[in-house]
Amino acid sequence: MSLTIMLGGVPIVAHAGAPEQSEEAIGGSTVLRMSDGAAAKMQHWQKTAGTITGTGLMPPGLDGLDFSQPLELRSMQVSNIVGSGPTFTLTSTPRPDQAPWAHAFLAGRWVRTPCVTNGGVVTVTAVAGATDYQVSWLPVYSVFATKPPKSQSSAHTWSITWEET
Repeated sequence: MSLTIMLGGVPIVAHAGAPEQSEEAIGGSTVLRMSDGAAAKMQHWQKTAGTITGTGLMPPGLDGLDFSQPLELRSMQVSNIVGSGPTFTLTSTPRPDQAPWAHAFLAGRWVRTPCVTNGGVVTVTAVAGATDYQVSWLPVYSVFATKPPKSQSSAHTWSITWEET
């Protein structure tokens, strides 16, 4: 089975349309100014929110979900970190059905290199001559989502908004 977006254990199948995903950080933060004009950011919390939309031959099949409860969202939106490595701490939980993967920047191009994940930490296998490394993963979130508004003409159009719990 190929990977798909999943919400509450329900895969969003290809016939529901090619999903478009957006993701953004939300949080309780503000920038304060000191008496000399210097900025200081005060942040109390940060989570992720986003939308998933699609238009297809059939609806996404999510009407049986209980949207009053947290749902597991298995995303297809790639997250990644670039740095000198070889160890990276992931900023979200990776999908259990797709392990994180890594690349090394070598001679002006990115080449795949092995990596090992242990408890949210990814260790990349060093590549001689590499100047940087990149670790990528598909995140899984616990989210509150809205029941998707739907419309239908010659196709089914749907949209899901969600926020991390």
